[in-house]
Amino acid sequence: MTADVVNSNRKAQLLSTTVEHVAIDQYDARPVIDAMRQMSFTSRDTARAADILSLSLEDAGCSTWLILAGSTSAGGCMHIYRDMVKYGLTDVVVATGASIVDMDFFEALGFKHYQSEAQNPVDDRDLRAMYIDRIYDTYIDEEELQACDETIFQLCNALEPRPYSSREFIHEMGKWLADGNAKKPDSLIETAYKEGVPIFCPAFVDSSAGFGLVKHQVERMKEGKPYLTIDAVADFRELTDIKIAAGTTGLFMVGGGVPKNFAQDTVVCAEILGHEVDMHKYAVQITVADVRDGACSSSTLKEACSWGKVDVTWEQMVFAEATTVVPLIASDAWHRGSWKTRERRRWAKLFVKA
Repeated sequence: MTADVVNSNRKAQLLSTTVEHVAIDQYDARPVIDAMRQMSFTSRDTARAADILSLSLEDAGCSTWLILAGSTSAGGCMHIYRDMVKYGLTDVVVATGASIVDMDFFEALGFKHYQSEAQNPVDDRDLRAMYIDRIYDTYIDEEELQACDETIFQLCNALEPRPYSSREFIHEMGKWLADGNAKKPDSLIETAYKEGVPIFCPAFVDSSAGFGLVKHQVERMKEGKPYLTIDAVADFRELTDIKIAAGTTGLFMVGGGVPKNFAQDTVVCAEILGHEVDMHKYAVQITVADVRDGACSSSTLKEACSWGKVDVTWEQMVFAEATTVVPLIASDAWHRGSWKTRERRRWAKLFVKA
């Protein structure tokens, strides 16, 4: 048996157990959150975070935003974020490019994420030889990821060659999926497109999309043709436009990084543009970052108040690995039912050209 055959068989074995995504309507987390409210430590923080999310949804004047960083979508939370859009628990998504492209769009194309053999770790050099990428204890087939890159490349070639905000480009991705190209229906991108919920990726090219975009530009430059670009300034302007239109806002943040700061900075940007806007009224952040390392996305929400970004009346830091508490908090909010009477803002309407 040749080495290629051995590697192929071993790869198939390693990529045999798919990650299954939980959905917020599959279980009722209210009794757990109610019990945690009477506890201490991270449990009580989690219960208060759930209460703050519910308050933001019950506030008729509040627009609630979902902020995503890290790899929780690959780890099994993908359908939670989709359902928060589907059921009207969020009006805006701000995320890393990886969360949106490498994970959600990737699965919409019919590909999967896989559980590793936790008790039998594989040398990462061997994984590289088999073209398997690793996220902690989760595997991705690099060949499938490159097919995702190629799809972005083809989409770029089909669009008018001009500047796009990430919001606008992701809207086109959602339209493409909804036009019958999705292998897995009802992805986050497709659902957001249908529900008029804009998705922003302020560091969009730091993802599988980046490879497709670069290939598109290089090929077009070789041919002497105009090419598509991503306008990061337009991203900031458009999200600030939403903040100005929304007035009262709440942030449900999973992780930190660029998406967190990007969403918070809209308050300051609006002020610089001459608008009187309130700080984000409600804010929850779930993170494991050490607060002593302020330069590594770990600044607290109270610290953000000093910058004029977040009010501290209804804020809660939850220091926990997100896949352990996000399913509880989101399910609690869904089962409490305030979304049923909540107005859907559909902020994508702000960017519809006359």
